[in-house]
Amino acid sequence: MKMTALIMAGGRGERFWPKSRKTMPKQFLSLTGDGKSMIQLTVERILPIVNIEDIFISTNKDYKSLVLEQLPNIPKENILCEPYSRNTAPCIGLGAIHISKKYDDAIMMVLPSDHLIKYSSMFINTLKDASEIAQKNSNLITIGITPDYPETGYGYIKFNPSMYEGRSFQVDRFVEKPNLEFAKEYIASEEYLWNSGMFVWKVSSILSKMNEFMPDTYQGLLKIREAIGTETEEVVLEKEFREFQSISIDYGIMEKSQNIYTLPGTFGWDDVGSWLAVERIKKTNEYGNVVDGNVITIDSKDCIIEGGNKLIATVGIENLIIVDTEDATLICQKDSAGDIKKVLENLKICNRNEYI
Repeated sequence: MKMTALIMAGGRGERFWPKSRKTMPKQFLSLTGDGKSMIQLTVERILPIVNIEDIFISTNKDYKSLVLEQLPNIPKENILCEPYSRNTAPCIGLGAIHISKKYDDAIMMVLPSDHLIKYSSMFINTLKDASEIAQKNSNLITIGITPDYPETGYGYIKFNPSMYEGRSFQVDRFVEKPNLEFAKEYIASEEYLWNSGMFVWKVSSILSKMNEFMPDTYQGLLKIREAIGTETEEVVLEKEFREFQSISIDYGIMEKSQNIYTLPGTFGWDDVGSWLAVERIKKTNEYGNVVDGNVITIDSKDCIIEGGNKLIATVGIENLIIVDTEDATLICQKDSAGDIKKVLENLKICNRNEYI
């Protein structure tokens, strides 16, 4: 069966402020030191199993030019611009109807644009296995990540180890981000995986579930599908998308469906959720610092320091995040990295939009 992919690239990456901005969000930045942006790496990673003309990018109109610039080989008609932000279920539905218009039915992989994968060949093998399972019946596959520590910032997938299909296990339930005590219990039970937000299914399977559990959205998607390639496409897309319920694919479909399987992934996954991820991506020096740019450190340890040409000098500091850009500087305790979004909230309140 034809292999296709939808890459979701509409996020703002607010926890990577001040480098990630409204006009240049995280997925279009290079964080790995090789000069390639995260979305470029995402596309490159799946090319062994998906033709470039079968990769679709879901974004919003503000980022269309960035997608065209960074991914010039993606067909322009494969860049799907959502007129409104409506979470992942409508986003995935829009991708599904475009693929179904082109191929009637196909395997559809859904991948975020801002994850990093260390072992690409192992990742590809996992996607191949997931695709085989997805072709049976109407199975919906979610890629879980084998956890190696009790993370409280991720959702979890509870699976049934006695109910399996190939290398995948039937999902019992999806679990919200736990506190530390519950996270430790999940790890100890060996029956939980991190929820990566990556999915594999047949287009016909996911559209059937949308018809069952999100019928209003499904009917709107059919109207958009009918208009694809016509002069009324943008008008219909705008009208229908405005009315869609804003809901995640987990809440809208996955938590209500049968035939949900999870495939454990052990391919060096990182969701790069905040500046703390830089320590996992880049090497630390002998003092535990991750340094990029024109930086001098004295008696400083366990810090993340990102700069440019301007000299940054630190003396006697510990466990800080320092990020300097042309017009803004962030100084933050590591354990407060999750609160960086509050800076943006404050900037919005003060109408200082030039810094967002």
